[in-house]
Amino acid sequence: MAKIKIGNKLIGAGEPCFIIAEAGSNHNGSLEQAKKLIDVAVASKADAVKFQIYKAESLYSRYTPEFSYLKGQNVYELIKSIETPREWLKELAGYCEDRNITFLATPFDFEAVDLLDKYAPAFKIASFEITDLELLQYAARKGKPMIISTGMANLCEIEDAITAIKSVGTEDILLLHCNSLYPTPVEAVNLKAMETMRTAFKVPIGFSDHTLGIHIPIAAVAMGACVIEKHFTLSREMKGPDHSFAIESAELKELVRCIREVEKAKGTGIKKKSELEGEGYEKARRSIHAKVDILKETKITRDMLIIKRPGYGIKPKFIDVVVGREAKRDIKEDEWITWDAV
Repeated sequence: MAKIKIGNKLIGAGEPCFIIAEAGSNHNGSLEQAKKLIDVAVASKADAVKFQIYKAESLYSRYTPEFSYLKGQNVYELIKSIETPREWLKELAGYCEDRNITFLATPFDFEAVDLLDKYAPAFKIASFEITDLELLQYAARKGKPMIISTGMANLCEIEDAITAIKSVGTEDILLLHCNSLYPTPVEAVNLKAMETMRTAFKVPIGFSDHTLGIHIPIAAVAMGACVIEKHFTLSREMKGPDHSFAIESAELKELVRCIREVEKAKGTGIKKKSELEGEGYEKARRSIHAKVDILKETKITRDMLIIKRPGYGIKPKFIDVVVGREAKRDIKEDEWITWDAV
């Protein structure tokens, strides 16, 4: 399976998980707060920080019915109030570059694609846009890697998106399993879908998470996710649609730490003792010992032997080989028996 390069990081099987700290609209219209979010992502050691670039006019009709999770807020007016000003992009991208973290943003229209082409090394497309094949193709024509969230999508819709992207010459595609629920209840997550997608499309698969807490994305990494995207905020008490289900700075740092530990714990897949288990291997495993004093030239019987720890002696599986042999020297009661003694 091919690997994809975003910035200076390779993404795919055998590579470290690429962790995207999703700032989204949690800047609340403040450039200073947007920069603080970047600082938090840097401090957490995330690989990238991501914003969202949309305009209410081209995203939602003014007549869109309210969403239940937005608690009676007018959708159009809400989106209008949390837009990321496009004049921020150069400054935010430069701020990220100075702090050695990858700048990403999700474009929701052609103009946003053109602007981000100057600053972002890849395009991230949101779940709701996966069926907008014109937008996908427009972004793909820029020739950069495409990261596609797949919330609500079935395999046919994902295949349509991949076909559209590849039709304009872009092969670097990364899919994120996702649930378009805010927050996502754990019973709706379906992490096993990652393997289904990996088998079906033969591209790197990650997970864009909207559950509460950090344990589900950690589990996703254990199941092979090569990218994790997670919303974060300076405080869940802030007003705005994405703050309540986002994680705060300490949790983001802990998420990254745990993911890196899980990666180490996954290991090579070769079943053998660890080098760190050497002492236990010798002292706590069992071997054949003398149950009684055994004098030199005595023919050894089974009732003269006992299997116990430590494991310095002959392995227990060879006890039938030891039985019937003569002792070459005196063997003390409770002494482990080695091959040079029989």
